[in-house]
Amino acid sequence: MEGVTDRLLVEQANGIGHLVLNQPAKHNAVSLDMWEGIATVVGRFAQDDAVRVIVVSGAGRKAFSAGADISEFEDKRASADAIDHYNAVAIRANEVLAEVDKPTVAMIQGYCVGGGMGLALACDLRIASEDARFAIPAAKLGLAYRWDDVLPLVKQVGPLFAREILYTGRQFSADEALRMGFLNRVVPRAALEPYVAEYAGMIASNAPLTVRAVKLTVAEALKDSGTWDRALVDELVARCYGSEDYAEGRRAFMEKRKPEFKGR
Repeated sequence: MEGVTDRLLVEQANGIGHLVLNQPAKHNAVSLDMWEGIATVVGRFAQDDAVRVIVVSGAGRKAFSAGADISEFEDKRASADAIDHYNAVAIRANEVLAEVDKPTVAMIQGYCVGGGMGLALACDLRIASEDARFAIPAAKLGLAYRWDDVLPLVKQVGPLFAREILYTGRQFSADEALRMGFLNRVVPRAALEPYVAEYAGMIASNAPLTVRAVKLTVAEALKDSGTWDRALVDELVARCYGSEDYAEGRRAFMEKRKPEFKGR
């Protein structure tokens, strides 16, 4: 994709946009230009009607991501201003991924550590191979996690497991991550790619307006009750009922065929 670092691989087919972290020699550690590129790629996918689902993964077979690329910290985080800039770019990447109005899936194999877990958390769904390993080793490095990093973790796994993950800094197995509520599914390594392809394809074949309404409504439900935008939810529901896709869905049901949704 033009204007995006070659440390990100971008593909699109059958309604699925693929964003692949491409530093396998460094366990797909995320460099500053990759953080910048993630926001750019997801933004472009958001504007492309042909993309209905976004899948995020890591190149190679050893890692989803080992987190931020520490090797560039001396150059990219050498001053207070540089640190603030770096953090802002990383936070923005996660925000764009979390807020895009299309469903997102993290396909995880191998190590998913530190900022890699944060990136996976920004996705709607997480599917991992049975040999995946998860950790946030901040306590082993003497650094503290920001509000922007801790809040999504607490929302996802609850305070009990968030404390355990952050207090110990240890690695957790895929089965443990599943029991914590961090993962949706755990599958054998050999089955991961075909499973995610089928899963994402299933979502991509559904009515885009309905899926978008679900994503935005769930996002509202996760807010404090005093900030709920009920008018937005009502508008999303009305748009679905007034859409060509709703008419197509009814016709397909009556005709006992698969619907062909257009997103309008």
